[in-house]
Amino acid sequence: MKGFTATLFLWTLIFPSCRRGGGGKAWPTHMVCSDSGLEVLYQSCDPLQDFGFSVEKCSKQLKSNINIRFGIILREDIKELFLDLALMSQGSSVLNFSYPICEVALPKFSFCGRRKGEQIYYAGPVNNPEFTIPQGEYQVLLELYTEKRTTVACANATIKCF
Repeated sequence: MKGFTATLFLWTLIFPSCRRGGGGKAWPTHMVCSDSGLEVLYQSCDPLQDFGFSVEKCSKQLKSNINIRFGIILREDIKELFLDLALMSQGSSVLNFSYPICEVALPKFSFCGRRKGEQIYYAGPVNNPEFTIPQGEYQVLLELYTEKRTTVACANATIKCF
């Protein structure tokens, strides 16, 4: 009986849509930041896993170095890790960006090379171009994936600047 209970518990952790009656409800919407006329929200678009993300200071004036926090438990080994970002406004594409985060010959972060089941937790600066976010509402699709194109994390984000 203990084996059955442990298996059932693991099943509900691994397959969250099954605990909701098979309806596959979406993950909750998380607040990244909200301050001084800027609000950033996200929701995991990976049906199997949610993750944590936050920004230290929310500002319309994006600085060249912003401090973030990101945490997730890996379902895949990450020899190489890539980020794709698509920014849209009013249904039109504004920006598409791809960036290698972890490469075999050039690991940029301490979590590069982590294995399935391990946790990634990063708290620190991220370099980006400095600019002011224009007024409006933007949709952002972010995807972290491995060299095999397996999703590590996926998010639909909304940026509201007023």
